[in-house]
Amino acid sequence: MFLTSYDKPKCWQMEEERSNTLHDLSQLRLRLGTYPQELIAALLRVAERHGLDFFVIGGTVRDWLLGRTPADLDITVAHDAVSCCRDLIAELGRGTFVPLGCFEEDAGRVVWQGLTAKDGLNPREPGMAGAVTIDFSSFRQGARDIEADLSLRDYTINAMGVSLASLVDGSVAPRVIDPLHGVKDLEERLLRACPHAFIADPLRMLRGYRLSATLGFRIDEATRSEIERHVLLIRGVSVERIGHELDLIMDSDRAHTVIGEMAQVGLLWQIIPELAKGVGMEQPGFHYLDVFHHSLAALGFMEEIVASPDRFYPENAARIKEYTAQPGMKVRLKWAALLHDLGKPVTMDIRADKDGRVTFYGHDQAGKDLVLKLGREWRWSNEKRERIAGLIGMHMQPFHLCNVRREQPLSRKACLNLSKKAEEDLIGLFLLAMSDSLAGKGEKKPPSMEAELAGLLGEVLKIYEQYIQPVVKNPRLLSGQDLIALFSLSPGPLFAKILDALQVAQVEGEVVSVEGARQWVRHYLAQVRDVGDNEA
Repeated sequence: MFLTSYDKPKCWQMEEERSNTLHDLSQLRLRLGTYPQELIAALLRVAERHGLDFFVIGGTVRDWLLGRTPADLDITVAHDAVSCCRDLIAELGRGTFVPLGCFEEDAGRVVWQGLTAKDGLNPREPGMAGAVTIDFSSFRQGARDIEADLSLRDYTINAMGVSLASLVDGSVAPRVIDPLHGVKDLEERLLRACPHAFIADPLRMLRGYRLSATLGFRIDEATRSEIERHVLLIRGVSVERIGHELDLIMDSDRAHTVIGEMAQVGLLWQIIPELAKGVGMEQPGFHYLDVFHHSLAALGFMEEIVASPDRFYPENAARIKEYTAQPGMKVRLKWAALLHDLGKPVTMDIRADKDGRVTFYGHDQAGKDLVLKLGREWRWSNEKRERIAGLIGMHMQPFHLCNVRREQPLSRKACLNLSKKAEEDLIGLFLLAMSDSLAGKGEKKPPSMEAELAGLLGEVLKIYEQYIQPVVKNPRLLSGQDLIALFSLSPGPLFAKILDALQVAQVEGEVVSVEGARQWVRHYLAQVRDVGDNEA
């Protein structure tokens, strides 16, 4: 069913190809062979009908040369890209057409589900799992040939192509069309911009850092200097496009390094100007870095915590891995780490009553408000915006509890309050606190702070599982309707106060039954009336 079959285990084969592909271009046929033959045959029929050469280009060729197998195909043609999309869907008998680019661009996408188990085939075979995306584009800006078209792309490692027909025809050796020496840059793991790339599309500056983050490549000095000269152009790019690239950076394992490099050239300040206000802003003795570089360090430590939670929270590493494995969680946590002190510049004060000490009272809530505003501007989903901002608004809570815990045992009530505020992000809150603590190495910082946080999380989780979860997961002993029926109360703010206080009493073991709850409410109401009489 496939153009090429394998005898070796896939992991062995990919490792061998990773080292050989750049020098043995016949390996490209192996990559094409991971796609269903039905798809390749349909592409060849469409090409013949239109009398066009189909060139596989861009990220697809780059990934093939790196020994990877992407789930998509990037194809360019001299003209009629959209028409080729529609003809391909007709040939395959199914597929979805998605228009791409601006109205003046001839570009489109075909999303094809491929063959599945219902067709009598194994969807777990190479090339069969999930949808295949085929992107078509016509030559850009009036380019007359494939070499000219490739030269108009973003980076040289994406400016390579290969004829689809040559990959299928075993009688000829496939040749990579490489007008800007992308293969050499790929070998050197170098990101070099194509001529005038950033003028044509300023987003390419940010895309370079995204490629650096996801591929582990370095940006060459000439390209870096060109980005520095053109950083202001990023202001004209839509927030949706910028946000997509930033999330890909955050989802990589090199977000800390790449965000730091973006700051060095000034690109970061154009995207998140609020972060620039923290540069040079000194902090009290718990810290040794200014506000921005402390935030950047927290991002770096968050990456380490997510990668190796057993180093920081050994007793709860398994639970942390389960939490961070949720879709989008790594991205949210890294954003929270980078932005957790966004409120410090607006709350900074030099207190004469504290011997001229710098303070940032309320910076957690101010930061939450700023991130909510930022999330709306960037078109973040409600969930993403609320959860990142929520973590930032609470990020001082674990430290406050550590202070209390040094003086007295941790109460169930305190754990209940924290778990209700954090909800599903209780673990995330402690990950943020740990990254914040690790990024602060000032001489006044308690030397056992990280150990205290690890111990606190363990204790909070034990109290939650033993005393809080049985209460909050089960129906309340009394409802609002019970308060009306049993005590002739009218709905109002007092209802919430009674039910919340009753929940605390349950968690602390004071109330264990419905009758006990009724007695507790009678006593509570009597106290409320006594207070009212005394105030009167």
